[in-house]
Amino acid sequence: MKFNPDADLDTSGVEDTRGSGGGGRGGLPGGVIPVGGGIGGLILLVVILLLNGGLPGGDGGDQPVTQNTAAGNLSSCKKGTDLQSNSGCRFVFYQNSIESFWAAELPRHGKKYTRAPLRVFDGSVNTGCGPATSAVGPFYCPPDHRVYLDLGFFQTLKTELGARGGEFAEAYVVAHEYGHHVQNLYGILDRIKTRNGPTSDSVRSELQADCLAGIWTNHATTVPGKNGKPLITDLTQDDIARGLDAAASVGDDRIQQKTQGQVTPESFSHGTAAQRMKWFQTGLDSGDLTACDTWSARSL
Repeated sequence: MKFNPDADLDTSGVEDTRGSGGGGRGGLPGGVIPVGGGIGGLILLVVILLLNGGLPGGDGGDQPVTQNTAAGNLSSCKKGTDLQSNSGCRFVFYQNSIESFWAAELPRHGKKYTRAPLRVFDGSVNTGCGPATSAVGPFYCPPDHRVYLDLGFFQTLKTELGARGGEFAEAYVVAHEYGHHVQNLYGILDRIKTRNGPTSDSVRSELQADCLAGIWTNHATTVPGKNGKPLITDLTQDDIARGLDAAASVGDDRIQQKTQGQVTPESFSHGTAAQRMKWFQTGLDSGDLTACDTWSARSL
């Protein structure tokens, strides 16, 4: 994955709150449910509990996930060349590219795009969905239109969930969560009534977000930044393979087998490894919103 050193970056949609104390102990309340911990999310909570013991905010549950200390504050990322001194600037590239794509794409389908800031935190954070900890994983909160991300998740993705990792695995995660924002703008998240089962609304929503991430990927190397130059200049087959691998590593069946020793489809909420790869690939191959109708698909 190559980033354009000549790019002008826009940090107005990136909120780096690391080191600020964040707020909120404990998990997300039952009243308002965040969407997506799409590449782990609420399922990741189960993994963390089984691996580390305890509940977030309870005994043994207050330790934050290992942080990516190499990433400096993202507010300093103004130019593509800033990536040389601050590795975290790649997340500004991801955010800028994904939002720029949807801001141009949705009007082509008669829908106005409204921005959704990316809030980077560590340990815990207060959100429009209530307080959250790192254990919840990346998620989108519909009430406040924000994507929440603890950068330490990507180490967990590799060490605990067995993903290969890499820059495009990160980009896929961010794109998936912005897929939930696109769903929210269309009112699709309001359709989620059933939250468990192999064909549940939750599974269909998560697979659609994977497909939307694939659509952005299809166009990623052509999306311009503020100065009109592409933000991302190259994606290799290895990059795509790492994205698919990340999607597979958080399939319901993979996580259940790892944490429970058996697979129970009736409790699925995100889709199987094969389904997550399939729908990401569908979006990637088509580059078209109309290909992502998981709601009417007979076979997921």
